[in-house]
Amino acid sequence: MKEIDWKNLSFGYQKTDYNVRINYRNGAWGELEVSSSEEINMHMAATCLHYGQEAFEGLKAYRGKDGKIRVFRLEANAERLQSTCQGILMPELPTERFREAVLKVVKLNERFIPPYESGATLYIRPLLIGMTAQVGVHPATEYMFIIFVTPVGPYFKGGFSTNPYVIIREFDRAAPLGTGIYKVGGNYAASLRANKMAHDLGYSCEFYLDAKEKKYIDECGAANFFGIKDNTYVTPKSTSILPSITNKSLIQLAQDMGLKVERRPVGEEELATFEEAGACGTAAVISPISKIDDLENKKSYVISKDGKPGPWSTKLYNKLRAIQYGDESDPYGWVTVLD
Repeated sequence: MKEIDWKNLSFGYQKTDYNVRINYRNGAWGELEVSSSEEINMHMAATCLHYGQEAFEGLKAYRGKDGKIRVFRLEANAERLQSTCQGILMPELPTERFREAVLKVVKLNERFIPPYESGATLYIRPLLIGMTAQVGVHPATEYMFIIFVTPVGPYFKGGFSTNPYVIIREFDRAAPLGTGIYKVGGNYAASLRANKMAHDLGYSCEFYLDAKEKKYIDECGAANFFGIKDNTYVTPKSTSILPSITNKSLIQLAQDMGLKVERRPVGEEELATFEEAGACGTAAVISPISKIDDLENKKSYVISKDGKPGPWSTKLYNKLRAIQYGDESDPYGWVTVLD
């Protein structure tokens, strides 16, 4: 392969050697198959194309200073995929099969795992799609589970630096009792117009309020929100927010660092009280927030006075990264080290 410029990788797709697949037919999951093709043979009437029976996950593999390869929280991703399957009536892939597939595809593409301290990682994308050809609105009977991987750089060009957000009221990310708690593609399609609007206005990302009342903080783009004040880590609780595995990890670390943790509804006006705030997710880990503008009400919530990440956000970011790369011990059992 041509030499990869690891330090200047974008967050995008790059062809690797292999992907892995497991088919679900006749009520059972089949054997793991290895493929070098980037394409799928699919009927034009497949349920994933017409009725959105599609789910995905995102996790990463890291190359440590010791040369070992670590995959972060693969069991938690398996469990979240199972939750999504329950929500949109797809068969659940058992955790041990998910684990087998993740470790196999990472091992097969080991040469694409970026070197330690390059700022790049190996992104792992599991995908589950309904394959049955039908025109009635029913769950499929056949499914394909695929995992491909690709080396990626930082999600935001500046890496761990502050970004401005803007509240978008014209569009909702997800309904309170809809699919917001599941990782399905439709949620992301629903965010595209708001995301473009934010970019056109000069902001890094859009900021959503709840769909029902437009009073409470929902998510920041495709990421969970957290705010820090009075030695407390605060993150919104609602029935439309995707449970972020990164956020769950940060909550644990925050508690162990001595912060109190509150998971509760957070009103927009509370933004004025936070000493630090950030968006968190697999892609960016933590994206500290510099300010959140509410253009409709002519308000600006300036969170970072000096434009730099706050001390708690920095500590949390560094601690999580240290565990992911194996620079510090992993007392939580989050990391799977490849043999």
